[in-house]
Order: sequence, then structure tokens, then C-alpha cells
Amino acid sequence: MAGPRAADVMGHVTLVTGPEEFFNERTVAAVRAAVRAHDAEAESSEAQGSDLTLATLGELAAPSLFSTTRCVVVRGLENLPDESVAGLLDYAAAPADDIALVLVHGGGQKGSGVLNKLRKLTAVNEVKSASIKGAEFPRFVSSEVRRHGSTIEEEAADFLVQAIGQDIRSLAAAAHQLVNDFPGETLTSDKVKRYFGGRAEAKSFAVADNAFFGRRALALEELRWALDGGTPPVLITSAFASGVRGLARYVSAPRGIREADLAREVGVPPWKLRTLREQSRTWTPQGLGEAIRAVARADADIKGAAHDAAYTLERLVLTVAGLRQQRSGR
Repeated sequence: MAGPRAADVMGHVTLVTGPEEFFNERTVAAVRAAVRAHDAEAESSEAQGSDLTLATLGELAAPSLFSTTRCVVVRGLENLPDESVAGLLDYAAAPADDIALVLVHGGGQKGSGVLNKLRKLTAVNEVKSASIKGAEFPRFVSSEVRRHGSTIEEEAADFLVQAIGQDIRSLAAAAHQLVNDFPGETLTSDKVKRYFGGRAEAKSFAVADNAFFGRRALALEELRWALDGGTPPVLITSAFASGVRGLARYVSAPRGIREADLAREVGVPPWKLRTLREQSRTWTPQGLGEAIRAVARADADIKGAAHDAAYTLERLVLTVAGLRQQRSGR
């Protein structure tokens, strides 16, 4: 993914808005890189919005002994003092040609009046960040892998999210590591599992998936490995809850709709539909109802009165695996 050019940031104001700090920081880094590419001797300076006055902005933007080209980053724009607003707007209306000014607003309503005025200025370029939710995390992983010049299978991207969790900084770092370790290769589930298969979340989903497929022995074996490896019992009941919700939504979803629409209806990535389709062939609505109750009981026991979490989870595996009945598939 190409970053901004020097012509996009020099003599302009880059307005960075939104709640996702990771993306905001990436934009700031991209502007700095564009300035350095334009002038290797360019200098960088930073200030907090709460400390910004026209005088301090002038000091930050002033040429040094080494370079007239500068990148100035102002963070926490939402905290800009009222008396500094007019001066900043005057500068933003006619920025200096050899300055790249970056204004970072952390989201929320505070300072929205200044944002609206800045957006009306032709020299201001806004870059917005948005929080990632639910099924968007595997897509984020795929985009990160593409950013580094490689590709990843959908199932592998989803497994990485299960293994790492929903921290985008950690996911971005993991994607970068995988691309570096498998240069020029498509990232498959096997490759991802080689590095991250031991993570607690991934182990939990392996237990649940095998139980819903009716693979008692394998599910119990995965359960023992997970618990011996320190996986918190609550993560395992959470994985069962996610699995039974997905199955219930799949079974009750309208028939005959496109795969992409079905995935949205069920709330899973498209590749996961294959797993749900296979599992659903041996589940009745009544069985799913019993499974939902069994998962709820086990979760309550784990979080409450259960003295033996391992016994509670073994009972859950055996109960869920035993509730399957042959039925016609979708």
C-alpha cells in the first residue's frame, strides 16, 4: 500500500482523526517518511494541543541550522486552548511550503468545532481511522499481509485472530513476522499454526470444534493439552458459546441466499460456513437448544461454584458430542 507523496504533505495540513490509535500512528509515520524522502535532512518536532499557541507553533516550524524542511506533529488536538484556535486556522489556511503539519485528534466530540472549520480549508487533508469490529479482524489481517507483499488464506487469517486475539497491534506484528518467515509464499493455516497454534484462544476453539463434530476422543485430548498448557477454563467455555451460536444462526438462516450474504447473516467469515455446514448435518434444533443450556451451565459452574474445572469441561465435551443426531443438511 503506497503512502503519501511529499507533494501531498508539504505545504499542507494532514488532519488525523478517529479513535484507533494504531492507524493514527501509522498515518503520522507515513507523513514523516514522505518528508524524509523529500529531504533526508528534514527535522521533526512534536507538541501537545494543550500547549499550542501561535508562538509555539512558530517555534516548532522555524528552520534550524541544518534544514528548512520540517515535519511538525501536534497531538491531542481536542485539547487545543480556545485562544489558539484562530491562529491555527489562519496558519492552516495558508501553510508554509516547506512544512508538513500533522494535527492528531483522538476522537470524540471534544474539539469538533475546530475539526469542522479545518475540514473546510483546501490545504487540509483528513485521514480518518475507524475501530475494527467482529468479522473485520480477519480482513485486517489479510490487508496487513498484502501490505507486506504476500497473501493469506481466509481460514489462516481467521485462525490468527483466534490465536492472537483482537489487538490490532499484535495482529499487525504477527502478520509481518509470518510474511518475513515465509517470503513469497501464501500463508496457510498450517504455517500459522506452526507459530501460533499453542495460543490459548486457538486451543479453546480446537476443543469446541471437535466436540461439535462429535469427535469425543480428539476433543478430550485437545482439552487435556489446553488445560495442561495453562489455557484458562473460561476461554474454553467461551469458545463453546461461540460455536453453538454460530451453529444456531446457520441452521435458522434463510435458505437459498448467496454465500457472502449467508456469512453476514450468521456473523462468521465465509470460509467458516464450510465448517458450520458440515457440523449442522448432525444437529437438530432440539439438540442445539440442549447444547446452549449445557454451555450456559458449564460457564456458570466455571465462573462460580465448580471445584473441579477439568471435570466440568470434560462433562461439557461429552454432553455436546453426544447431542448430535443425523439430519438432512442445508
